[in-house]
Amino acid sequence: MTVPTDVNYTSQLTKEIIHSLAKEYPFVSVSSIGKSVMGNDIYALKCGYGEKKVFFNAAHHANEWITTPLLLKFMHSYMSAYDDNTYICGIDAKELFMNTTLVCVPLVNPDGVDLVNGALDESSPFYQKAKSISAKYDHIPFPRGWKANIDGVDLNLNYPAGWGNAKKIKKEKGIDSNAPRDYVGTSPLCAPESRALYDLTVASGFCLTLSYHTQGKVIYWKYLDFLPQNSYEIAETLSKASGYAIEVTPSESGFAGYKDWFISHYNLPGYTIEAGEGESPLPKEQFDTIYEANEPLLVSALNLA
Repeated sequence: MTVPTDVNYTSQLTKEIIHSLAKEYPFVSVSSIGKSVMGNDIYALKCGYGEKKVFFNAAHHANEWITTPLLLKFMHSYMSAYDDNTYICGIDAKELFMNTTLVCVPLVNPDGVDLVNGALDESSPFYQKAKSISAKYDHIPFPRGWKANIDGVDLNLNYPAGWGNAKKIKKEKGIDSNAPRDYVGTSPLCAPESRALYDLTVASGFCLTLSYHTQGKVIYWKYLDFLPQNSYEIAETLSKASGYAIEVTPSESGFAGYKDWFISHYNLPGYTIEAGEGESPLPKEQFDTIYEANEPLLVSALNLA
């Protein structure tokens, strides 16, 4: 099979590719870790036999959907290298497979991605509600500027790590109710999508996590004063592999993200990767450049875990 990279992704296309991967490579397992607001499954792919467990996720934000095919193509390349007993980015795929267990959630926000990419029926109540929410924010183009889940909750501001700080920061910027972006929700984990990732993480024992977003060609590595062992050294290796800069998350976005919660709760290394450059949603024509930079980064993360 091939992973298409020249089309707009939807929850249905993602589902089809995930199940095709599992069919082609029987050593890959597929599970649903929960359901979105609209009842779409949030799928996880799992492979490897190692004690070290690593977690990659993508598309918390709807208009950052290009990160979904990024992880799907990586999974295909990695599985193919393992199946063929070859190397990926100069690393023995079988060795990675035996040393690590990889869990990958390529589409955290299926409803939002469907809204952005035109797969959601305009007559549906979910579409109409989103349109009504968006009408209050005429400076944000609809639907391409939508980042939130379909209810207007920003999933990467909905985790229990300084959530009150995030709420205060966003309220001061005029966001204190459901919005296309930046609304933290009524409480941490009030969105089913963020709750699903939280529950998966608590149950899994990950030692390292990568959360994919766009844009900026940046690796965000830190939360407050937490310094998990080797977290900066790992960031340096990821930076060298990708050419992306290492930075501290800007203060206006520095709380309540998945990375922030993972680091603060477990004192283990977690990273937000801002792939590509430009205004989200990034053009499909940028995909090859994004993938070229990030395949070695993803392999390095597995190798370092």
